[in-house]
Amino acid sequence: MELPDLSSACLISTPIPRSLLERSRVLVVGDVMLDRYWFGEVGRISPEAPVPIVQVARSEDRLGGAANVARNIVALGGQCSLLGLLGDDDPGRCVQQQLAQAGIRDCTRREADRQTVVKLRVLGRQQQLLRIDFDGPSRQSPSIAGDDDLRQLISVHDLVVLSDYAKGGLGDPRRVIAAARQQHRPVLVDPKGEDFSVYAGATMITPNLSELRLIIGAWRSEEELETKAQALRQALHIEALLLTRSAQGMSLFDAGGVRHYPAEAREVFDVSGAGDTAMAVLALLLATGIHVDLSISLANRAAGLAVAKLGTATVGYEELFVQ
Repeated sequence: MELPDLSSACLISTPIPRSLLERSRVLVVGDVMLDRYWFGEVGRISPEAPVPIVQVARSEDRLGGAANVARNIVALGGQCSLLGLLGDDDPGRCVQQQLAQAGIRDCTRREADRQTVVKLRVLGRQQQLLRIDFDGPSRQSPSIAGDDDLRQLISVHDLVVLSDYAKGGLGDPRRVIAAARQQHRPVLVDPKGEDFSVYAGATMITPNLSELRLIIGAWRSEEELETKAQALRQALHIEALLLTRSAQGMSLFDAGGVRHYPAEAREVFDVSGAGDTAMAVLALLLATGIHVDLSISLANRAAGLAVAKLGTATVGYEELFVQ
């Protein structure tokens, strides 16, 4: 399946029907995490060191990483399955409980020698004071599913998302991409690392500025950026490269050239998970058959809504479509 032909597409000015989204099925594959929050009040400074003392009043667990992408897809009404690895530990069991509560099809597997990735954020008066990561050494898993299981899982979905956080839980991206393309399913990749060749053959990759700069080097003008981005896209046989640029919005590089999508001006409260939200909206709309221009514009809008919220958050149907 190729990206929609924009030459004959017309922008949709009315909300996309819920029934259309509800029929779309997205498979998310990647690094699954648990986002843990401790909320409290800061009343004094520690006598032991010049740091604030947080009196923790409550805690909250949320799905993170690839699981946050899945959570955002179902929040908009889409169907989603999650394939990834967890540790055989309490955080892993907590993730699986949350997947069930959210209505996400759980295709995760627990491994005894793996530690579930946990990001603990400590907040005082709604301000993040500290983040503590529990993930152990990154260990690349040789396989997250057998070939037959992977092909079967892909066959019952409309689109595949690879959510790579460089935690080793994705397995070999090339296996997933090859299996998906054999069945004519588009593959969207949120990439990481210094080697994008492992994503060769994907339909679209969505690096941010720092991730792309690590691969192609610095650029001094928009013209030089376009030249380097297009060269990378062609070398990797990728149909489109979507560069996310924070306050500058997004830029799409494909065979038709480059198109820019300005960000909607909003107050930034917390950028945690905004990229996951944007990917979820983009994936769900493309799976639905909405053309790429509108899909990116709505993903841009969703990211703007997400950064106005505290922590990893979802964007609902009414927020995105009812203005």
